[in-house]
Amino acid sequence: MQMNNFDDILEVKATAQAPTVQNPKLQWQVKQQQNREYAYQTSDMAIEEFSRGEANIRKYLDVQSRFLGYSVRNALLIMKKNPDATRIGDYNYWKGQNAEVLRTESKNPIIILEPGKEYKREDGSVGQYYNAKEVYDISQTTAKDTVNPSVTLDDRLLLKALISKSPVTITVTDELPGGRGAMMDTEKQTIMVRRGMSAPDIFKCVSVELANVDLEFQNPAYIRESEGYKAYLASYILCKKYGVEAGDYNLDGVKQVFKDREPQDITADLNEIKETAKAIDTRMTRALEQNRQAKVKTEVR
Repeated sequence: MQMNNFDDILEVKATAQAPTVQNPKLQWQVKQQQNREYAYQTSDMAIEEFSRGEANIRKYLDVQSRFLGYSVRNALLIMKKNPDATRIGDYNYWKGQNAEVLRTESKNPIIILEPGKEYKREDGSVGQYYNAKEVYDISQTTAKDTVNPSVTLDDRLLLKALISKSPVTITVTDELPGGRGAMMDTEKQTIMVRRGMSAPDIFKCVSVELANVDLEFQNPAYIRESEGYKAYLASYILCKKYGVEAGDYNLDGVKQVFKDREPQDITADLNEIKETAKAIDTRMTRALEQNRQAKVKTEVR
C-alpha cells in the first residue's frame, strides 16, 4: 500500500498490534519494527514538506523550542502527533511522577526514536541502531491537571542571562545604520546595540547577532548574507522558550530557503539551527541558575 500524504500515514496506527504469537520477545520485535518504520516514514515525509515549500515552520520551531534536547527528527514526530505537547515520558517516567497514562490514551502514544546499539558496517565504519519508543504527553496522563507555577523572568534578568558568557563584547550606541537594533562590528568583535529599545526588541535583535556569532565559530565558512536565516530561526526558538513575543518573525518568508533542497541538507540545517539555539540556552540556563542560587543564599542570611 502506497502512502502519499500524512492523512494516509496517520490513519495507520503507529502501534498496530503485532501478529498473535506465543513468544513475547518476538511480539516486541515485530512491534518495534512497525513503530520504527512509522517513525522514519513520518519524519521523512515531514522533511519532504520543507523541500516542497509547504512546511509549517512556525509550528515546527514552536515544538523544537519546548524540546531543545530532542533531535530534529523527534521534534518533527512530536509535531505531527501532538504539536501542543509540553512534557513527554514513557509509562515508567509517569509512574515515577506518581501519575498514570489515561486508559483512553494508552493506544495513542507519540513515537520517538532513541539511539540503540552500535554496529559495524561492511566498509568498517560504525553505524547505530535506533529503537522506537512510545511516550505520552502530560495531557494524556492523570498529571494533566497538575498546575506548574509559571515563572515570569524580569526583563533585566533575562537580558543579563542572554549576554552571559558571550563570546564577543556587547556595547550600547545611540544610532546604527538603517535603524537596525543591533549589529556586529567584526573588526572589534563587538555587538553594538541601539539605545532606547524595549526589552523584547533588545532580546530579539541581540539573540540574532549572538546566534550569528555562534554559527561563525562552529563553521568558519558560514556566510551571514546567505545563511543568516539560521540565526533568525534560532532567535525565534529562544524567544518562544523564554516567553518573548515573536509574532513579528516572518517565518513564511523562510520557506523558500528550504524549497527544492535535498532532505539531508534540510535536516543538517535544522540541526544546526537547533544546536545554535541550544548552545545559547545552555549559557542562559546556567546564568539564571546562578542568579537563583545567589538569591537563595541572600534570603537565608
